[in-house]
Amino acid sequence: MTTTTYATDPADARDDTARLRRLMGLMTGAEKHSSAATSTLDALWVLYDRVLRVAPGTADDPGRDRFLLSKGHGPMAYYAVLADKGFVAEDALLGFGGYDSPLGHHPDRTLVPGVEIGSGSLGHGLPLAVGTVLGLRAQGLTEPKVWVLVGDAELDEGSNHEALAYAGPAGLEQLHTIVIDNSSATHGWPGGIASRFEAAGWSAATVDGRDHEALYAAFTAPHPGRPRAVVARVEPKNS
Repeated sequence: MTTTTYATDPADARDDTARLRRLMGLMTGAEKHSSAATSTLDALWVLYDRVLRVAPGTADDPGRDRFLLSKGHGPMAYYAVLADKGFVAEDALLGFGGYDSPLGHHPDRTLVPGVEIGSGSLGHGLPLAVGTVLGLRAQGLTEPKVWVLVGDAELDEGSNHEALAYAGPAGLEQLHTIVIDNSSATHGWPGGIASRFEAAGWSAATVDGRDHEALYAAFTAPHPGRPRAVVARVEPKNS
């Protein structure tokens, strides 16, 4: 499986964002977490467009990269990216959240092609990603990368404390965590979120979560022998 590198013209990035926002606009109804979705849009797009080695035709390939959306309570941006990449039909977005729609307010891996986990109960994604890496290792699959997207507030959860503390010393190089930081965490961390990962033996970086080139550089930076964390700073939740 290969990854294609695309043009980096800022105008192209603006076009991509506009197209995805149009797709998000097709999803209406009683969704209460549109800001949570919007905060993830750029990171998800860069990941799926330029980094992640998975496509509709390889969604069940053992050698695929895995993406786990832990921040699953605001999935509209995720669904928009999946639709743009052909995992789901654009028309399916119109039924978002409906009784008969596969696109629920939380993603369901049994209903949506390309979705690896059912999520939305915060704090589960990072531990599941750790387990996924360990499972791949047990099968001798050392090439696939595992990506998980979490929100900064999720890091208040004890389950993430344990997963974070384990992954560094275990040298889980296949593990990549994207933290969307919209200043909604209760406790915070002295020195910033990235320092918390670094203290546990991770490679970590903090970038502008709207800057596609900065995100791409951080996502693809080498980190031999260590898991990788990228903190993507976006506008505060209430702005």
